[in-house]
Amino acid sequence: MAGITLAQAEAQLALWLAADAAVASGQSYAMGDKSLTRANASEIRKNIDYWNAKVQGLSMTNASARKGPVVRGATPV
Repeated sequence: MAGITLAQAEAQLALWLAADAAVASGQSYAMGDKSLTRANASEIRKNIDYWNAKVQGLSMTNASARKGPVVRGATPV
């Protein structure tokens, strides 16, 4: 099974940011069969932090993969 892709992590982050915006303006927000309200602000924040970390980690992984190989401990000749 493949891991989470950057696109999937970004999509999840966008959903949680939308939930945060909706709840901050006094509304509830439904995602699938789950409804979130102002009382769920800590859960929303926790998920935003989680998905933001995933996006950043995957972005760094993708960026370092594009740089090419890294050579450490080599002695120049």
